[in-house]
Amino acid sequence: MVELSWLEKQIVAALQVDPRASWRTIAAVLREPERTVARRGGDLLASGVVAVRGIQLKPKPVLVEMRCAPGTSRMAVQALSQRTDTSFVYTITGSSDCVAEILTDRARLHTALSDELPAIVGLQRVNTYPILRYFKTLRAWQPGILTAEQRRALRPVPLNDPKIFGEHPSLTETDRQIVAALCEDGRMSFEAIARRAGTSEATARRRTDWLLETNCLNLRALVEPSSLGLPVEALLWIKTAPDRLESLGRRLAQLMEARYVAAITGEYQILADVTVASNEALYDFTSSSDWTVDVAELSTSLLLDARKRGGRLNPVLS
Repeated sequence: MVELSWLEKQIVAALQVDPRASWRTIAAVLREPERTVARRGGDLLASGVVAVRGIQLKPKPVLVEMRCAPGTSRMAVQALSQRTDTSFVYTITGSSDCVAEILTDRARLHTALSDELPAIVGLQRVNTYPILRYFKTLRAWQPGILTAEQRRALRPVPLNDPKIFGEHPSLTETDRQIVAALCEDGRMSFEAIARRAGTSEATARRRTDWLLETNCLNLRALVEPSSLGLPVEALLWIKTAPDRLESLGRRLAQLMEARYVAAITGEYQILADVTVASNEALYDFTSSSDWTVDVAELSTSLLLDARKRGGRLNPVLS
């Protein structure tokens, strides 16, 4: 993927801070002409290089790591990607072929893990890692392009990631229509959302705010890290002492290299998704950074392909 220009990277970073920010606001923060920002930003969205999408959160997130028979991993990845409850699906190096995050309800979890996943063609082994809490999710990832002052101007109140997705309140039919609209296009106007949900614009705005505040819905600007100059992506499977788990997770979450950090059950205690500029940078990050002091054991899987990110299917590479 071609790396973006500096202005395009800044626009993407602004959308990561506030996915619904107007071009006027972004232009003012970047101190660039509004017409230029609107044109470049519109082109990025139209081309699919960046997409603003909502994702409906569920109270029972779980990671699944799969090993497939030779020649069947692509089919398994495709099957996982087509599921509406997967938020990301990655092909990786190592002893497993792919890893995915499934967001589901308690009533559906057993069926998904016991009946549906084992039916995937070519599956030889599946490990499941229920997520205990999040230290960082994709919506909080900032790759160090904007200054702290610019980020504060775009979002005056800091956005805290949920520790874990709690039991969500029941949604009305209007709420479900709004969620569906924003999962399709996170920058859809309130006027268009209101038409789709069959309600007033004021109600659409109020219910959207409620959905976001209660973590029933997240809005995320989705972009391939390689287009931001970060072509090396890896999953870090980390073992640590129980009394070090919280502090280690928090420290990792503060690092701009980390896109996603979660505490999980099972053999490992933390899974982190990191992106860097080169293999050398990954080596330095995993061998000489301060956070490694609390690491008892580290296993690294390079990401070969992101078939799905933030609930969005990426094109299949030939």
